[in-house]
Order: sequence, then structure tokens, then C-alpha cells
Amino acid sequence: MEFRTVVDVEDPGFRIDPCEKMLFVGSCFADSIGRRFQEEKFQAVVNPFGVMYNPASILHTIQRWEGRASTAFLTLGTNHIYRLKETGEIVDNCQKRPQSLFIEEELSVDACGDYLQQSINLLRQINPEMRIVLTVSPIRYRKYGYHGSQLSKATLLLATRQVAGASYFPAYEIVNDELRDYRFYQADMLHPSDQAVEYIWQRLSEVYLSDEAKAFLKEWAPLKAVLNHKPFDPESPDYKALMDKTMLKVAALSEKYTNFAL
Repeated sequence: MEFRTVVDVEDPGFRIDPCEKMLFVGSCFADSIGRRFQEEKFQAVVNPFGVMYNPASILHTIQRWEGRASTAFLTLGTNHIYRLKETGEIVDNCQKRPQSLFIEEELSVDACGDYLQQSINLLRQINPEMRIVLTVSPIRYRKYGYHGSQLSKATLLLATRQVAGASYFPAYEIVNDELRDYRFYQADMLHPSDQAVEYIWQRLSEVYLSDEAKAFLKEWAPLKAVLNHKPFDPESPDYKALMDKTMLKVAALSEKYTNFAL
């Protein structure tokens, strides 16, 4: 008997290679997944100008970013934006200024889709071959009320259907359908736990990573474990011998995978 519903992850039509250059922009969920790629030695840039929650702010980051990447993940958190009353501009961060200086608005489905399409088009100008993945953050917004939070997520989900040139990874659906239990959340009962993020990483890697990338991860895993270990006595002969052996393996991995670097 099946006691859970498993969300299908569609084949995006491409694969991510080991140590590939990547860009992650969006909500704090983008931070979590982006850091996971960094831990696995992908050359991932994560929110270079801070966390961006709405499609307009994501576009602002891409307009300012001057790097290059082969794959970009854009993670949408909310359709709510804040405009500075004085100028009417959409701000990405209120910088702890008084709330009275801003007007909160909700972007429509069409407006979200337009900002997303502009982001995709701009990324393609940077690299015509760039692969772009859209995700919707599973993190709920208590301050909107839970019904309001669901309406916000629904707006974003509909917007992802309007754009061309990007694939969709169902992070939102995996957390809400497969992991529908509070044991997969942090103490605030809103943010996914480390275990939930790890599960999403596994589901993503199964479909999105190339065979070569999966082989690299198997070789890197034992070396990462040793390098992350905090020894009781770092000056002991046994530990020094272990580190010497590990660094030789790291050097061999660098020769095998040219983009790999500690």
C-alpha cells in the first residue's frame, strides 16, 4: 500500500554537469538549495544582492548581475511588493525604514509573468544557451494569513505557466504533497527542515544531474566527510596521515574534473 503521494518531476531536457557555473536568485529557499549545490562544489552564485522574494526584485538582481552561468534557478516567494511612496519605485529591501514610507501591493498573474519573462530574456542575452529553472518556494507567509499566503502562491504558480523558455521544478508541490507532516518543518512550522531540503535536493539530483555529475558526487562525498570532520587532536600523527592521504585524493579529483576546486 502507498501511504504518500509522490510528485512527478518532469525531465527538463538537459542535465547539469559537475562543478558547473550556476546562478540562484530568489527567496530564502533559493539560499538553501543554492548552498547545497555549493557544498557539492558546483560554482554556484547565490543571491548576489541579497534574498529576493518577488518577481520584480528577482529581475532587479538579474539586471545588476555581471557574471556568467550555464544554469539559473529562479525561486519565487511572494507576489507582494513594496513601493517607496516618494518615488513609486519597487524596493527590494526596506532597509529597516519606517513602514509608513511604503505602499504594499499585490502583483497580478500577468504582472508576475511579465517580470519573469523579462528575467528569462535578459539571462538569455547573457548566455543564449542558458538553462533556466523556475521554482515556487514552499515557505508560507504567516503575516498574510494562511489563506492570503495560498492566494499569493497560486498567483506565482499561474505566472510560471505563462512564460516561455524555462522548465519548472516542483519544490512547492513536493513539500506540500509528499512531506505533508510537521516533522519536516523547522520549529517555526513554516520553513522546511534540513531533512526536507535534503530530500528536495535528492529529488532534484535524480532528474537534473548528469551521470558524470552523479559519479563526481560519489567520489567527492567521502573526501567532503573527512574535510568537514573536526578532529579531537589535529596534531596527532594518525590525523595528519589521514589528511595527507585525503589531499592527494583531492588533487587527483582536480585533475579528473577541471572545474573542481576547494
